[in-house]
Amino acid sequence: MGPTPSGDPGEGPASAAWELLLPAASAPARTRGRSLQAALREAVRSGRLAPGTRLPSSRDLAADLGVSRGLVTEAYEQLTAEGYLRSGRGSGTWVGAAVRAAEPRAHDLAPRSPGARADFVPGTPDLALFPRAAWAAAHRGVLADLPHRELGYPDPRGLPRLRTALAELLARRRGVVADPERIVVVSGVAQATTLLGFALHGRGMRAVGVEDPGSPQHDALYASAGVAVVPLPVDDEGVAPEPLRASGVRAVVTTPAHQFPTGIAYSARRRTELLDWARSVDGIVLEDDYDGDFRYDRAPVGALQGLDPDHVAYTGSVSKSLVPGLRLGWLLVPESWSAEVVERKRTMDLGHPSLDQALFARFLERGDYDRQLRRCQRAYRDRRDALVAALDAHFPGAQVSGIAAGLHVIATLPRRYGPEERFLARVAAAGVAVRPLSAYAHTPAAPEGSEGVRLVLGYAHVPPARIAAGVRLMAEAATG
Repeated sequence: MGPTPSGDPGEGPASAAWELLLPAASAPARTRGRSLQAALREAVRSGRLAPGTRLPSSRDLAADLGVSRGLVTEAYEQLTAEGYLRSGRGSGTWVGAAVRAAEPRAHDLAPRSPGARADFVPGTPDLALFPRAAWAAAHRGVLADLPHRELGYPDPRGLPRLRTALAELLARRRGVVADPERIVVVSGVAQATTLLGFALHGRGMRAVGVEDPGSPQHDALYASAGVAVVPLPVDDEGVAPEPLRASGVRAVVTTPAHQFPTGIAYSARRRTELLDWARSVDGIVLEDDYDGDFRYDRAPVGALQGLDPDHVAYTGSVSKSLVPGLRLGWLLVPESWSAEVVERKRTMDLGHPSLDQALFARFLERGDYDRQLRRCQRAYRDRRDALVAALDAHFPGAQVSGIAAGLHVIATLPRRYGPEERFLARVAAAGVAVRPLSAYAHTPAAPEGSEGVRLVLGYAHVPPARIAAGVRLMAEAATG
């Protein structure tokens, strides 16, 4: 393409815009004129040709594009008539000053419950409890003290400083056998799950057992690594051992400290059976300790990993204790799995952002994280109590379970509030966002029996006054 006349205002943008016109100049002869006009019009609309940009003469642009001067003259005249261009005798052709490029719009795909008058969907903490002042202080301290070398590409496992602090935290609070050399800092439990999925696939394992009911996210996360999920029923002690042995899988995902969503803690017997199974098949248990720090009416249940670190991979995050938007978590893998998990992390993203890691390490070292956990513990206990009291007041006869820990409860409503489908339709119409236990089942639910409607009610993100109002609204909708 020939040179754009030098010295013209807006020479850089104009040069870039002429590139957009080349396909139009190559269009079939019978449509070339219309194509050239459309391309020039779009260049102005999109802002590639800004208001006030001077265009080349029709002769120069025709030569640059390899088209007849008449086509360019006709295009200039048409767009001048439409208001996109302006021209004056002897002064050339310019993009009209009144033309404004269309503003690009970015759509928000974040998972939310838009427009709900009351929202009891589980999985989100109270975002307003995020310790902004302490986080900002840690951020300033890190920026002042962090050596320049630590702003380079990090160890894919994470900064040694953070892995050391995490090992101390997990050993102290969760009873984990935490070797800093086997901790990998990840972008939340979702990335930990995907890394483990790739590691399973690399060892020829094409299926992983998952709790049923359980987290619906596992299906897509493991599928992205080429691993299928096999639903395994959960009873009142944990994953049922007979279906696990019969499944043929050599890996299983569990939430033993506070099963999601039923809220049970795995019994000591079931923990032993689960680890015996893993040893017998040379397999691995994938432990998701998603809310292990929140215990109210019982002593903390230690992590399963502490009983057999060679057969359990342990993962957790700050998504419930701080905020999920930080995308910060950890994965502790058995030594025999470490090399392949670390290599996959390296090829996936070259490691977690160094500045974020250093900030969280400082947050841990100075005791800010422990203070945050105590603050959340008090707030969430009060909200749990408010929810239990509201259910007792507005749904007489309701049974509530899973209340000793975590950030949600299971509410079993009497049969008079059913059937479930009608109940859910009524409360949704009233603006109440709520999930039934059946939404977390991998296998079809049995016909409704004497238990009635069963709900998974998240409360961490709802202030006590709104909890009471929301339960009252739900009851009015269900009985109206």
